[in-house]
Amino acid sequence: MAKRKKDAPPPVEAFGDGIVAVNRRARFDYELGDKFEAGLMLVGSEVKMLRETTADLTEAYITVDRRGEAWVHGLNIPERTGAAWGHKGKRTRKLLLNRHEIEQIKRATERDGMTAVATRLYFRRGRAKLEFALARGKAKVDKRQSIKARDADREARAAIQRGMRGGEE
Repeated sequence: MAKRKKDAPPPVEAFGDGIVAVNRRARFDYELGDKFEAGLMLVGSEVKMLRETTADLTEAYITVDRRGEAWVHGLNIPERTGAAWGHKGKRTRKLLLNRHEIEQIKRATERDGMTAVATRLYFRRGRAKLEFALARGKAKVDKRQSIKARDADREARAAIQRGMRGGEE
């Protein structure tokens, strides 16, 4: 068995890393821009629930308060039944970001009229991470175009598959 270098990250299996939840609705409702990765301040029961089940990101958005701290609202982590020191499912949670990242988010949301939307929740090296993007809402026309493009892509793939099957026979 080959030795692992000291600087190389540990294997995924060591910490149980992996994606917990994905907000697929965000890509449909918003035009996503710059992406950020932030750590989450969680309680023990929240971490246990994330490792056991999934979370709901559909209503999750990020704000920056007057003190320069970033918070995620609407992130639903199911409550753990029978836990002595449980947590509330939809409580506001603090995000761990660098000062310049917080300023960039604050500028974009205040001046440019964008919103910060949660896109993925996952574990990396045993730590819960939230990926979010600065986003601008799509109009109804844009959503229709997204549906048309997706349907056209699906039809093109089907035509290619039919062409490949026809050549084999």
